[in-house]
Amino acid sequence: MSETQLRLAFDRAKKVGRTTGAKTGEALLLDLESRLDATVLRAGFARTVYQARQVVTHQHVTVNGRRVDRPSYRVEPGDVVAIAARSRAKQPFQVAASGAHAAAPAYLDVRLAELTCVVARRPQRSEIPVRCEEQLVVEHYSR
Repeated sequence: MSETQLRLAFDRAKKVGRTTGAKTGEALLLDLESRLDATVLRAGFARTVYQARQVVTHQHVTVNGRRVDRPSYRVEPGDVVAIAARSRAKQPFQVAASGAHAAAPAYLDVRLAELTCVVARRPQRSEIPVRCEEQLVVEHYSR
């Protein structure tokens, strides 16, 4: 993620914080967690963030039946994220289907055998496994 993309995500989070009264840092993490590459990673379709980005950019992922190749695509509750039918036979996805990667969080309804997941709801801060001081990020971008 580039500095410009992080700045735009911060500006979106600040706007959400003003309208809903949510903390800007939490809104920023929720915004970043709603990216397609993060969803692919959390669903267990990829081992690392880098692999998740590559899977998305190489057009192996569909959202609601349409192929998406932008890692920054924002998923919404109710979206169905799946591995494209032509890609399911590839070795990395066979490994993922066997359940070799991380367990999915509660906000994703994952069916590994079918290589699909449904975004059930927005995540809560406690469900995001990122360890950082989001307040420091907010302070940095608030200057």
